[in-house]
Amino acid sequence: MPPLTDAQIREVMPHLQRFALWLTRNPHAAEDLVQSCLTKALSRWRGYQGEESLRAWLFAILYRQFIDGERRRKRYQRLLNFFTGEEQGSSETAETLAITDETLAQFARLSADARALLLMINYEGMSYQEAAVALDIPVGTVMSRLSRARKQLHHYLEGKAPSVALRRLK
Repeated sequence: MPPLTDAQIREVMPHLQRFALWLTRNPHAAEDLVQSCLTKALSRWRGYQGEESLRAWLFAILYRQFIDGERRRKRYQRLLNFFTGEEQGSSETAETLAITDETLAQFARLSADARALLLMINYEGMSYQEAAVALDIPVGTVMSRLSRARKQLHHYLEGKAPSVALRRLK
């Protein structure tokens, strides 16, 4: 497999940056996430088989880096709260203060998974198959989660709180 070229990185970079910004909602964190993603991709380039698209592979790395970072942040926050004995809320970011458009505000209420799917499919133009590869889930799961995310966003925009159906698991 030939090495990852500068042209390939430049082609996918705006898409990665936009996706990272929507996930993190913070420009500096998004830059760090993209840099981390590219570092990991370059270090594991020999593991890329070329069967899936390069963009889907990089999106998968970026998304996994984001999820891992969120888990670390939550663990750290719990430890900090335990040792300080106080509950610390997350501070207002410049991004949340800058959002004035109602649609973007409602979009931000969606879970990270729902936002990721909506961005990959609707905004980045990925196919269901590419999104499935990026998120490491079956195509049918992508389609059902995307449907639920669209429905939830529609309910938010209409001012209706979606009812959560509780299911009994055995």
